[in-house]
Order: sequence, then C-alpha cells, then structure tokens
Amino acid sequence: MILRWIMAALHLLALGIGLGAVVSRARALRGVLDHAGIRRALQADVWWAVAAAVWIITGLLRAFAGLEKGTSYYLHNHLFLTKMAGLALILLLEIRPIALFPRWRRALARGEQPDTWPATSIARTSLVQAGLVVLMVFLATGMARGFGSVGP
Repeated sequence: MILRWIMAALHLLALGIGLGAVVSRARALRGVLDHAGIRRALQADVWWAVAAAVWIITGLLRAFAGLEKGTSYYLHNHLFLTKMAGLALILLLEIRPIALFPRWRRALARGEQPDTWPATSIARTSLVQAGLVVLMVFLATGMARGFGSVGP
C-alpha cells in the first residue's frame, strides 16, 4: 500500500516538474540566446529529462508491476492506449532536442556560441509537448475513474 502511494506521488510530482520544465525550455528558447539564455534552456531540458525518466519508471511500475489495477486493465483501456500514444509522440518529438542539445553543451564548454537557428522550432515543439502532457492528464484521470475500459 505504501509503495503504491509513493509511486503515485512520484508520478504526479514528475508531472509538475516536467510540465514546468518543458514550458520553461520553450520560453528560454524564445528569449535571448546568449550563453546565459542557452544555459537556461539546457537547464530546463535537464529537468524535462528527469521528469520523463521518473514518469516512465513509475508508470511502468504502476501499470505492469501489480501496483495498481493490473496489466490487463491497462492494456484493454482505450484511454490508456491513447495516453501511451501521446507519450510515444512526445518521445518522437524529443529526438531533435536530444540530438541537438549535446552539441550546444559542447560549444558552450569550449566558450563558443552554438548555432541556435533551430531554437524557435524546438520552442514550438516544446509547447506541443506541453499540450500533450495536459491531454495525458485528462486521459489518466478519465481512466482512473473507469472510462475507456473494454476489459476482459
């Protein structure tokens, strides 16, 4: 019972951290991209990654380690499957920042100004990801109330 509570709390804490981080990343990428501005974007990106890791780990444990309603419930729930499609889309949208930001970090470490031309596009992507997170919250709360189940 306590483990279920802790996993649920961590899952929800990751929501706040992740949503704040991805919106902060978008704002930083739309701002002045001097060294300080880039560092703000990269710092927000780290928090976004931490939140994603916590979400995925706690989500897998909650759904498939017997901590919540059981694997069968989740795999036969349309809202859960839609929520997982949203997560997959968020992860696909994250491929570009994952590929780009290490180059920015290396450039900053060398004292150089990174090529920030994709910043506006990544800011837009970050806001789409934030919207998907909000959608996932609605799907999760519906699912928790028994909607979407076609169960066995």
